[in-house]
Amino acid sequence: MKDLKFLLILLIPFFGCNKEEPQPDSDDTMYFPSNTGNVWETKSLSILGWNESAVQPLKDYLIQKHTKSFMILVNGRIVIEEYFNGHTQNSSWQWNSAGKTLVATTTGIAQQEGLLNINNSAAQYLGTGWTSEPTEKENLIKLRHLLTMTSGLNDAKDLVIKSNLTYIADAGTRWSYHNVFQKLMDVVGAAGNQDFEIYFNARLKDKIGMDGFWNNGLIFKIYHSSTRSMARFGLLALNKGKWGNEQIINEAFFIESISTSQNINPSYGYLWWLNGKASYMVPGGQAVYQGPLVPNAPLDMYAAMGAEDQRIYVLPGKNIVIVRMGDASDPLNPGFALSGFDYDLWEKINAVLN
Repeated sequence: MKDLKFLLILLIPFFGCNKEEPQPDSDDTMYFPSNTGNVWETKSLSILGWNESAVQPLKDYLIQKHTKSFMILVNGRIVIEEYFNGHTQNSSWQWNSAGKTLVATTTGIAQQEGLLNINNSAAQYLGTGWTSEPTEKENLIKLRHLLTMTSGLNDAKDLVIKSNLTYIADAGTRWSYHNVFQKLMDVVGAAGNQDFEIYFNARLKDKIGMDGFWNNGLIFKIYHSSTRSMARFGLLALNKGKWGNEQIINEAFFIESISTSQNINPSYGYLWWLNGKASYMVPGGQAVYQGPLVPNAPLDMYAAMGAEDQRIYVLPGKNIVIVRMGDASDPLNPGFALSGFDYDLWEKINAVLN
């Protein structure tokens, strides 16, 4: 028995020396970069078992399609980070309509702070007569309708001024992609008794370490930031509104945001695009198309999509966030949100992931 105990004592250090300490590259826990400094953990393709030979064709395609930056995160760690055409890690670029998701999130934060209720009439915050509709029709428009593109307001003109906000249908009965969502910025500002950007900075931007600013575009305010800041917001979205140990936006509200918000266009939430639904509509028309939004992308994907192919793809089943910034993939057809670029890009991404 003594000899057996002695043998076991000898074997313990032998087995112990073969045990490697976990390295950040092989860690499957969720990682959040610090809000200060520029340190961000990475993860290698080889550890993930991805197809490294497919990376160069992906890069070639991104360059061909006028991309300025591209990132893939897994569990928050950077796997791919590329910059093209003079763009750098510190360069700012416009989100275009992908920034609508920032407005939706900030609206949810204002609701959780008791400043507003998305089931209330927009006129309660904007005042009677904020549209050119008859008062009884205007009063039908709730904040929820602005979040879901179902205000029923005329979508023929992009500029959001009172004279353009005329009646087409009762709120909630017609889905139409419309810039009137930006009135939510006025709502949050009025409800919080401060400029929207000040509120946004304190409640969202600074909380997750984003850089960036809102700039007055030709039609509406557009957010500009670095690619890493866009990725930070994607990471917040992947974690249902949680950043580290802090729940920035109520999880229940965020889940509502990435769920079908009305029965007209099932592929739309609260200013988020949703994959994997039975049908979808696109900006600029009333046609209904059968099948998922991006059929070769994961069906559980939700996405922030903006003109000229600004993208945040969030893949909860894979704990992946993908960001693309740049000029329009097709300069002759810059589009609004969804474009054929998504399908072609996902062919290249799938070749890497598989």
